[in-house]
This record gives sequence, structure tokens and C-alpha cells, in this order.
Amino acid sequence: MPDSREYPLRPIPGIGVIVFDGDAVLLIQRGKPPRIGAWALPGGAIELGETIQDAARREIREECGIEINPREVVDAVDIFWRDEEQLLQYHYVIVELAADYAGGDLRAASDVMAARWLTPAEMPEYDLTADTLRVIAKARRV
Repeated sequence: MPDSREYPLRPIPGIGVIVFDGDAVLLIQRGKPPRIGAWALPGGAIELGETIQDAARREIREECGIEINPREVVDAVDIFWRDEEQLLQYHYVIVELAADYAGGDLRAASDVMAARWLTPAEMPEYDLTADTLRVIAKARRV
């Protein structure tokens, strides 16, 4: 039986990227479940044989059309998403990596509905999760 992202047999390793352009941070509006339509850090599943830095570059290029310079790991976050019957529908372990904007024109691509640079003052308007706000604050200190 092949492994699936939905109702997986084991946790799926992923990358989340905290991309800075000066004081602004890159956020995307999710175009796929879970949390479709929600604002979050860009990222996705790490592919077999891919380093976390390469996964970060690929995901940002695919989702946002820009290039980045990955920096250090900021944190790791567990994401559990249960269905109506409380069965574990999604389970990701996300390595959160800081990065700096390196070039290109920001655009929503791939599986995102929108992509934006947000300043700290704008973030409260976007209903970000506590984990997202925590890793952004932590990345600002590294």
C-alpha cells in the first residue's frame, strides 16, 4: 500500500521557510488542504534525496517565483490535522528554515492562491497561527 499525504502511514517531513526582505516576511495563502485559504509560511514536503536547503529553494521558486539564500534552521514544528471522526488525516514534521530574499519577482504560483511581503505591523490582519508567529519571531533573532 503506497504512502499518502492524507491518512499517512508515517509523518511526512516538510520544510517551512521564513524569508526576509528587510523587515518584511514572505507569507502565502494556501491553495491546498489542510487549511486551504489560510495565510502561512511557504514550504512543502521534502523530496527523497533532497537537502533541507534545496527543498527550501525549490519550494519558494515553485510557490512564489523568487530566489532565496537559505540560512540556519530555526525550529521544528509538528502539525497534526484530524478529520471529523478524530482520525489523523495529516501529520507533518516541518523544519523551519530562515532565508533571505535573493531576487526575482514575487508572484503566486504552483499551489498557492496569493503571496505577499508583510511587515510586523500588517501580520495581525492575517490570522496567523501561534506557531507561525513564534517561528517568525525566533527567526528574527538568529
